[in-house]
Amino acid sequence: MQIRNFSIIAHIDHGKSTLSDRLLMRVGAITEREFVEQILDDMDLERERGITIKASAVTVFYDHKGEPFMLNFIDTPGHVDFHYEVQKALQACEGAILVVDATQGVQAQTVANAYAAVEAGLEIIPVINKIDLPSARPVEVAEEIEQVLGYKAEDCILVSAKTGQGIDDLISKLCDRLPPPKGKPDAPARALIFDSLYDDYRGVIVYVRVVDGELHKGQKIRLMGTERDYQIADLGKRMPRPKQVDRIGTGEVGFLVASIKDLHDVRVGDTVTDGLKPAPHALPGYRPIQQMVFCDFYPGGKTQYEELRDAMDRLQLNDSSFTFAPESSDALGFGFRCGFLGLLHMEIIQERLEREAAVDVVQTAPTVTYEILMTDGSARRIDAPSDLPDLSQVAEIREPYITMNMIVPADSVGALMKLCEDRRGTYKKTEYIGAARLILQYEMPLAEVIYDFYDRLKSATRGYGTMDYELSGFRVGDLVKTDILVNGDRVDALSVIVHRSKAEQRGRKLLRRLKEEISRHLFVIPLQAAIGGKIIARETIKSVGKNVTAKCYGGDVTRKRKLLEKQKEGKKRMKRVGSVDIPQEAFMAILETED
Repeated sequence: MQIRNFSIIAHIDHGKSTLSDRLLMRVGAITEREFVEQILDDMDLERERGITIKASAVTVFYDHKGEPFMLNFIDTPGHVDFHYEVQKALQACEGAILVVDATQGVQAQTVANAYAAVEAGLEIIPVINKIDLPSARPVEVAEEIEQVLGYKAEDCILVSAKTGQGIDDLISKLCDRLPPPKGKPDAPARALIFDSLYDDYRGVIVYVRVVDGELHKGQKIRLMGTERDYQIADLGKRMPRPKQVDRIGTGEVGFLVASIKDLHDVRVGDTVTDGLKPAPHALPGYRPIQQMVFCDFYPGGKTQYEELRDAMDRLQLNDSSFTFAPESSDALGFGFRCGFLGLLHMEIIQERLEREAAVDVVQTAPTVTYEILMTDGSARRIDAPSDLPDLSQVAEIREPYITMNMIVPADSVGALMKLCEDRRGTYKKTEYIGAARLILQYEMPLAEVIYDFYDRLKSATRGYGTMDYELSGFRVGDLVKTDILVNGDRVDALSVIVHRSKAEQRGRKLLRRLKEEISRHLFVIPLQAAIGGKIIARETIKSVGKNVTAKCYGGDVTRKRKLLEKQKEGKKRMKRVGSVDIPQEAFMAILETED
């Protein structure tokens, strides 16, 4: 039997999941009656948002020219925050279908995913989808693909995942053009772990791509990264529903269950080998993940610290691009410092924790990683403003810069260049895709991009602009740490590192937002922004007024004065011992300091 392994890659909303659904129907893996949209997106969040968050691997069978073929394919996410999922999927394949929308043409993530597939050495088949739409322009889009990506326009396959047009031609091309997997069936077993998840009854379920040898039921296996031995209790494949099998051969994809209870034994990118006859070398695995955004998660409501830690352990098993480490705060107690690939990734993780593990999370505002050069010549990285050392020991603060590619309509260039310059961007180059669209490249500080740049880009381009970025390194900046004091106490979780030119403006806006979010107490609450020992901005939350003389009818005025003096003394004492209740919204106010 011939085997073909491939991924489906594309920009957001170009039709990857619909194409996967149509392929499953065409090869008979599901019937018309069983067909539902996004059948591979089995998370509620994926269905609600209409996006793919986790890559899904499926095995189907197809007869081509009288010969049986096993097709293993992976539907991948399109958003830039989940690019790591795409990279993992590409390393488990020999080919890729690059899907481009016939109405929108080549977009930023189309280019990024195509380059990632080329870097992984895959055979790429360009596909133009949605040709059934009245606004489709397949000829122009094919020319764009040739101009930007270098694939011949005549090699593009025209399909409609919605109606099924062109699907047979696509499957034939997959069978004919994609190379079979390379591997040694007689060598000791080696399988790459590309995903995993935790099941309360079966332990860790490990998704693998067998590179050499084979895995079979009852086999003793070794996880080469942790040197732990287990016995395979169950093997299976998604077709698209899980189905038990007795063996997974060379070049095939499937999952194994081996009663693994310790979550830390399984690592994505590790190699599974034969326990009795282990392979001499592990597979190369994956490049280390570089988190872009960090924030703190603290247990809220009735959730305990241990519950939150267990929930995060299980989620990290299913999403290796999410990391966490213990953290503590005077204002919020014990929690975790968490790393993410972007703001959408952070939002998805918080929602998954609250839904799947039923825990309450209090989240602080996100920050990026900074590189600090100390006066003694050593360098260190911090991912929270509270970790910044004493400024007398700091020689310079370096911030992360990114190279950003934006694909935008030509008539939006002026507004977009102004937006980039306001965010301290440096112009690099312009490249025309067609008469009406171009690629604009800028270098910018990551801190200026993560909050609301994408929304501003969409507004400036009337929804037609797209962006993709990658980290280009750290550069020295005139940066300062702005501390926020609530009732005289410094709240670390509200501190921000900003460019000196924007520190006062940012501090004033932040205090105005905090004043709206923090409710009035029985005493006056001063809110202050400070750089070092210098106060640069102040707002005051007035106390709740209580008329203590309401029941004092008539008589000498000294009776009223005595009551008012007593109230004043009580407020002084309360201010001294009273603590301010800071709601979750106040920590997120840092994100919303724009007018």
